Amino acid sequence: MEINEKNLEKVLKKQREEYQRYLGALTDGFESQVKLIAESMIGIQGQLVSIKEMVAKNTEDLEMIKMDIHIVRNDLKEKIGRDELNVLEKRVAFLEKKLQRT
Repeated sequence: MEINEKNLEKVLKKQREEYQRYLGALTDGFESQVKLIAESMIGIQGQLVSIKEMVAKNTEDLEMIKMDIHIVRNDLKEKIGRDELNVLEKRVAFLEKKLQRT
C-alpha cells in the first residue's frame, strides 16, 4: 500500500472516528460514575439531616434529665438518712415505753 494523500486521509479519518468513539465511551462511563457519586451524596445528606435531628432531640432529652436530677438532688437534701431514722425510731420507742410506765 502506497502512502499518498488520499490513503493518509482515510487512515486518519478512521483513527479519528475510533478515537471519538473511545472518548464517547469514556465520557459515558465518567458521567455514570458522577451520577452514582451524586446519588450517594444525596443519601449521605439525608442521613446527615436525620443525625442532626437525633442529636437535637438527644440534647433536649439531656436538658430534661439534668433538670430532673436537680429536682431529685434537692428532694434528697430535704430527706433524712437511714441513720437518722434509726435514731428517731429508738427515741420514739424509748418515749413510748416511758409513757406506758407512767
